[in-house]
Amino acid sequence: MKATMEKIDNHKVVFEIEVPQVEVAKAVEKAYRKLSNKVNIPGFRKGKTPRRILEMHIGKEALLDEAFEIMASPAYAQALEDNKIEPVSRPHIDVVTLAEDKDLLFKATVVAKPEIALGQYKGLKIAAAVEEVTEEKINAEVETMRNSHAKMVVAEDAVIEDGDFAIIDFEGFVDGVAFPGGDGKAYPLQIGSNTFIPGFEEQVIGAKAGSEIDVNVTFPAEYHAADLAGKEAVFKVKVHDVKRKELPALDDEFVKDVSDFNTVEELKADIKNKLEKAASEKADRDFRNEAIKQAVENATVEIPDVMVEDRISKMIEDLGANLESRGMKLDDYMKYMNTDITALRQNYHESAVANVKTDLLLEAVVKAEALEVSTEEVDAEIATIAKGYGAEIEDVKAIINGQGKMSTVFDSILRKKAAQLIIDSVEKE
Repeated sequence: MKATMEKIDNHKVVFEIEVPQVEVAKAVEKAYRKLSNKVNIPGFRKGKTPRRILEMHIGKEALLDEAFEIMASPAYAQALEDNKIEPVSRPHIDVVTLAEDKDLLFKATVVAKPEIALGQYKGLKIAAAVEEVTEEKINAEVETMRNSHAKMVVAEDAVIEDGDFAIIDFEGFVDGVAFPGGDGKAYPLQIGSNTFIPGFEEQVIGAKAGSEIDVNVTFPAEYHAADLAGKEAVFKVKVHDVKRKELPALDDEFVKDVSDFNTVEELKADIKNKLEKAASEKADRDFRNEAIKQAVENATVEIPDVMVEDRISKMIEDLGANLESRGMKLDDYMKYMNTDITALRQNYHESAVANVKTDLLLEAVVKAEALEVSTEEVDAEIATIAKGYGAEIEDVKAIINGQGKMSTVFDSILRKKAAQLIIDSVEKE
């Protein structure tokens, strides 16, 4: 076999691959034996059908096509290896000559993984800052706790204000006719929650328990019920009660009821410690992310569209799996988010480009630094995977080996080492 390669643009390459006639003849014989064991021909046992009879039934072209499948894959793989090309797309095959008495000649057009030109990735200068934990932030956490333990109490003779809960009956009419699904009894409507149609809640403000009011609204043009979209409606509303949150007093007794602490001071000290830890962890994540981001920005590469589209598909696949684990279908999610697959793919485009470029950068750093993986590092990585799934290490290792995915584990470790090398070399400002 011999192959020549031609670059036709920044990403595509064309291989012209030639297989000698003697190899073609061998492949045709293999194809004959393979097909004769598959095709049922009356009067002959499988594997015993004479070639002439087999060709009469399936056609010479079918035999040659099968022979081509036998030859093309290893020839194409050898061409990739000889020319050190890593494809990122399926090859487009054009058969030039395919005959038993001639050399096989075919062309394979493929998108190759691009070369990335590294810029500065070591010795980057990054400011490291931890967000201050102020008294206001501590108090905000305390208020969140108080709100979560608040009681709803009836506000006697009160007029409805923003944030109140109005317990209401309502019935909606369009052109004087009640419409299905437009009514409710003793509904707890929180004013300001934007639960109802725009303009509804604002008109309830100022009403008292026992009052009856008309609320005039216009359904949004994009309303989910097409028969109501854009139409004017009147809701007959009766207010039963006005309820407000009653926050518990912030004292030691409250603290004992809702936590493992005895005093307000102890609770606040614990909150401060947790906020400081969270701030430190966030600062570390931001620092690490900024280091990789700067290294990526300093690199130069032109990314093929197919790599971006494949990454988007993977991201949407991951989203679908995550939704499935929570009992939701991707189609239902898109309906809920008022989007479609085209818009979803577009939303992922920028992140996909950044992710692909980051992977290319880390792979290039692995090569530039001649990074390697030790047996201990592989064992540690598999142990981490096993822990995440709550599985036995040996079982996970067997699955990885069985699926031929050990190279994926190696690549993951190498990328992590490359990222850590970049981060460790940063000069903090």
